[in-house]
Amino acid sequence: MSANNDKASKGFTHEKVETSNFLMIVLILLVIAVGGLVEIVPLFFQKSTTEAVQGVEPYQPLQLMGRDVYIREGCYNCHSQMIRPFRAETMRYGHYSVAGEFVYDHPFQWGSKRTGPDLHRVGGKYSDEWHRIHLNNPRDVVPESNMPEYPWLEKSAVDHTVVAQRMTALRTVGVPYTDEQIAGAAEQVKGKTEMEAVIAYLQGLGTALK
Repeated sequence: MSANNDKASKGFTHEKVETSNFLMIVLILLVIAVGGLVEIVPLFFQKSTTEAVQGVEPYQPLQLMGRDVYIREGCYNCHSQMIRPFRAETMRYGHYSVAGEFVYDHPFQWGSKRTGPDLHRVGGKYSDEWHRIHLNNPRDVVPESNMPEYPWLEKSAVDHTVVAQRMTALRTVGVPYTDEQIAGAAEQVKGKTEMEAVIAYLQGLGTALK
């Protein structure tokens, strides 16, 4: 009799979970939360993911503004900045991406979409003039390209009044900008075009790790 009651009790509990949408959702979310914490929390304490690799420095003011333009124009929709650790990837793009290269990126631009080539190691690969031509009309240097043109970048000036605020905000999340760097940032980008800023950003990508 006791065994039958135990069976009925267990069956009732199992049935209750299966027939209650609310309870099922709560339990699923609990399992996902616990699993996510187990996977993610240790990463916050691993040096390989929290410390910059040798040679990686915070973005210079012009590079930082160029990164903002890069994100604003949706370049990340077609270009990832993640080189996977596979032979075909490293033969084409160079050393695979490591977390220590992106500790100052908020948010990082890894992504999985790759309509155009990966841009993580593009820094120094082409001249500034090549990038300028490419952004004005990609088909002038890559005839088969389906990338849109960005001629307005050459006519738009960087807003030098916001760069110090952005650097201050980044400092609050761990980017080691000094007071002197922040104070002199506006002067460094004043009079620069968005084209120059994007090129400065691109020329710095992936140059630290060889």
